[in-house]
Amino acid sequence: MIRAEQVTKTFDKVVALKDLSCVIQKGSVYGLVGSNGAGKSTFLRLATGIYAPDKGSISIDGENVWENPLAKNKFVLVPDELYFLPQANMHRMAKLYQACYEKFDPERFAELTDLFQLNPKASIGTFSKGMKRQAAMILALSCCAEYLFFDETYDGLDPVMRNLVKQLIAKEVAEYNTTVVIASHSLRELEDVCDQLTLLHQGGIVFESDVKNLKTSLFKIQVGYDYDYDKELFADIEMLEFVKRGRISNFIARGDKEEIVRKLENMDAILIDVLPLSLEEVFVHEMEALGYAFREMVTEVTELDSSEETKAG
Repeated sequence: MIRAEQVTKTFDKVVALKDLSCVIQKGSVYGLVGSNGAGKSTFLRLATGIYAPDKGSISIDGENVWENPLAKNKFVLVPDELYFLPQANMHRMAKLYQACYEKFDPERFAELTDLFQLNPKASIGTFSKGMKRQAAMILALSCCAEYLFFDETYDGLDPVMRNLVKQLIAKEVAEYNTTVVIASHSLRELEDVCDQLTLLHQGGIVFESDVKNLKTSLFKIQVGYDYDYDKELFADIEMLEFVKRGRISNFIARGDKEEIVRKLENMDAILIDVLPLSLEEVFVHEMEALGYAFREMVTEVTELDSSEETKAG
């Protein structure tokens, strides 16, 4: 378990994190989403002992990580800005990781290298951005660590490799009870892999929720009647958004889906269509309910730039 209590970190009078508290359960996938400068990378560096908090504490399995080699042997961090030894190939990097991590598995390293179809003898300096991200992922997974931290995990990866990485992360959690923490500015990359999602903004948590509950508490309904009506017809249904065109209405509802559908049927609806919401849509409405302008807080990545697609391996 990872526990952060009232963590504050400041750089040159700029507050990166302020009084942040959270608990990350063992064997879960925890997503941190937020715009650039929200504090995601700072949290990861605090959790992995690269930084020491100015105030508060952060621990893994009850142990403070700062200057604690035994605690650090439990986790691997794949940062946003990757680093490899100069002129190194993957075999050389594997030897370095094996010297640092007692559970490093050479056979797993060989299997993953073959799975990603990377040449372990080639200089990593000749790899594309996406290939370097794959190499870092291979090395991290080969450590067989109890905790994995990823900063912008899918940066530079094409859709096929993104799906492969998601499958490997899910396998880690299911088979080895690994705890995974992923930081990203893209909700779309996190919604189908995370158990818990937290939105960071200006160094603090403004929203935290279980993904399953979050996605089932709100839903979109399209309903139609063969008589004239207005919004007052649905006065006993909690709505976050309502749009009516002619005799067809679309609204975002909160509550028990089956109960709301029965109410609509009892009002002689001629059309009822329940539509799923994307995680981004759910966050937008939940954050607006809290008084935040979500779209201004988080930059949603909808597609890779065509040049980025060409570079990704």
